[in-house]
Amino acid sequence: MYSRLSPDTLLLPLIGLTFLFLPAAHPAKCPKQCVCDQIQLTVTCVNKNLTEVPPTVDEITVKLDLRGNDIQELPTGAFRQTPYLTHLSLQRCNIRRVKEGAFRGLGRLVFLNLASNNIDILYQESFDGLSSLKQLMIDRNRVEEIQPGAFSQLGFLNLLSLTHNQLVYIPNMAFQGLQNIKWLRLSHNSLNYLDIEAFAGLFTLNRLSLDHNELQLPGVTRLDMGYNPMTYLGEESVSMAKLSHLFLDHMSLQDLANTAVSKSPGLTHLDLSHNQLRVIQPFSDGTPNLARLHLAGNPIYCNCYMRPLREWAIRSKVKLVGTCAGPSHLSGEMLEAVHPPELRCQTQEAMLKAEFEEANRRAPPPTEEPESKVKCPANCVCEIEAHHSSCENRGHTKVPRGFSPDTRLLDLRGNNFHYIPSNSFPGVSQVVSLHLQRCKIVEVENGAFNGMKGLIYLYLSENLISSLSPEAFKGLPQLTYLHLEKNNFSVFPKGAFKLLPGLLALHLENNSIAKLEANALNGAESLRALYLTGNAVDHVSPKALEQAADLDTLHLAGNKLKEVPTEALSKLGNVKDLRLSGNVIRWVGPNAFQPLGNSLRELYLDHMGLEKVSGACSRLGPGLRSLFLEGNQLEEVPDLHPLTSLEVINLADNPLMCDCPLLPLRLWIEKVNLKVRATCANPPELKGRRVKDVHVFKACPGGEALPSVPGIAPKRAKTPKATKPKPAHLGGSVMQGKMLKSNFKLRKSPKTKAAKKTKRLSKV
Repeated sequence: MYSRLSPDTLLLPLIGLTFLFLPAAHPAKCPKQCVCDQIQLTVTCVNKNLTEVPPTVDEITVKLDLRGNDIQELPTGAFRQTPYLTHLSLQRCNIRRVKEGAFRGLGRLVFLNLASNNIDILYQESFDGLSSLKQLMIDRNRVEEIQPGAFSQLGFLNLLSLTHNQLVYIPNMAFQGLQNIKWLRLSHNSLNYLDIEAFAGLFTLNRLSLDHNELQLPGVTRLDMGYNPMTYLGEESVSMAKLSHLFLDHMSLQDLANTAVSKSPGLTHLDLSHNQLRVIQPFSDGTPNLARLHLAGNPIYCNCYMRPLREWAIRSKVKLVGTCAGPSHLSGEMLEAVHPPELRCQTQEAMLKAEFEEANRRAPPPTEEPESKVKCPANCVCEIEAHHSSCENRGHTKVPRGFSPDTRLLDLRGNNFHYIPSNSFPGVSQVVSLHLQRCKIVEVENGAFNGMKGLIYLYLSENLISSLSPEAFKGLPQLTYLHLEKNNFSVFPKGAFKLLPGLLALHLENNSIAKLEANALNGAESLRALYLTGNAVDHVSPKALEQAADLDTLHLAGNKLKEVPTEALSKLGNVKDLRLSGNVIRWVGPNAFQPLGNSLRELYLDHMGLEKVSGACSRLGPGLRSLFLEGNQLEEVPDLHPLTSLEVINLADNPLMCDCPLLPLRLWIEKVNLKVRATCANPPELKGRRVKDVHVFKACPGGEALPSVPGIAPKRAKTPKATKPKPAHLGGSVMQGKMLKSNFKLRKSPKTKAAKKTKRLSKV
């Protein structure tokens, strides 16, 4: 019975006894009202009627839970004695005031929860010292005033939640200092006025929750977000229950999700005029009152892709305002006048011909121009109101000069530049989005973008670039999103990002990069998302990613990895979205994702030929929400019970062996309220049947409690077949020995085999 236990397993009880009988020379501190875990370094003092922070908490404590006490005031330096805290919970403590410097010294804290207290003012230095904080919860307090600079020390904060408070007014620059904020929650307050620069400086914000406020009081019926340099509007971006008029005009929108305004059910007028929208999908059912959609000034291409929107507008009685920009036979036609059958796609030959004609069509000769006409180079089109300039597909061989200094979006895609020399963009320091896709660029010289101090989005996709010098991006202090996909990189452009302190997202998909060497991200310390899908990466150095410690999105799908790069991942602790689809990983070991156990939310392991997952799920933690395992060679599935937050799982297209070893999966399916795509491949008589619908598991030891499948009498389970041997690269003689043991066990009864299998899975 005990012969199968590893030496490490046998040592665990001894280690535990060693801790119990440590000498008392250096006893750990623990307040008498609290529960202390010396292994996990946590202290829990919940509902103990404490009136102050316990002074005897051990200095090395990492997590401190003080919920449900009566502390009332946090004095300056309240946590001076616990400098190693990473998580602090102070909900329901009757806290009325957080004095300046209360958290000073907590430079390692990443999570702070102050919800359900009585705080009414956030003072200028209330959060001083929290230089590493990422999540701050101040929900359900009485906050009615935010003093200037209250958040100025929170440069790494991703989430700030101030819901269910008493905020009436947000002043200018109220959230100054939140350089990395992604989600700001202000729902359920009494807001009726927002200063014009209330959210100024929040360049990384991608979700703003303002629902359940009073922004629709008489005189405040509109939300005007025009003239902002946004290129994309994501799902549920605008969430305001009573909003009726929303203005998103004169921006840089190139796409928007069809659910972008689904949380604003009272919306009647939506203005998307003067953007860069070519095609729009019908809006979701969350906007039942929408009556008018303004699309004037967009390059709307009226073909079959616009037909769903037109049909939706007719069906929902939504008036479309705007005209078609193409194809030529519909150019200038009012959207309202175009019938859905007219919106059709031509043959590929006709479409290519139309695109060629459109690309070579010269701008119409100017009529009488006013003296105040905006500056614009020859063979380009410039819009003075939208601050947009476009020379798209005009055959330029040199970067045009002479654009207005007020230009915000500069579109130069589809030209023939071949190389971008130094100082190619003089006098356009206000440009926010620069498009240089499909320009046959081979080289970007040092200082090519010098002076473009306002640039946030740079698109260099679909060119011929194979290398970049460290000085290529000199003069771009605000650059946040860099697109280099579909170029000719065979080596990662190491060192090219050292002059980009604000870089958050780097796209290098569909190149030919073979390796990620040590210090590959040198200089990209602020990076949050790295996209390397569709390269040829077969090796990731253990130190390749360590400079980007705050990376939360890592896409390595479609490469040539043969194993999970666990050592490289060990330098990261915040990755939420990891994609390894389409690699050639045959086996995932028990510790493969251990470094990401507390952070991972989305994991893609599909279409890899994966044959075995050995206990890795137990190390993923309860936070995982999506797990994709479809298109592999799995006959068995690891125990999924630890994944208590799972919302999506896909096990389709795996040769699952529907017999007793798969019982844990069947029991888990019965327990969760999820649609689990899992079908049997073997035995042959069950092929194609859903795992949930077969009767065989009821006859397995432990399967008696399963419900019977209607109309089918349960049969005794067959003797389980030998499990598929591990790949050769996992071991030679050891594997042969295991296979001999497996063949020997086949002679035993199904009950003994299944029981031992169940016991082994539970240990994993």
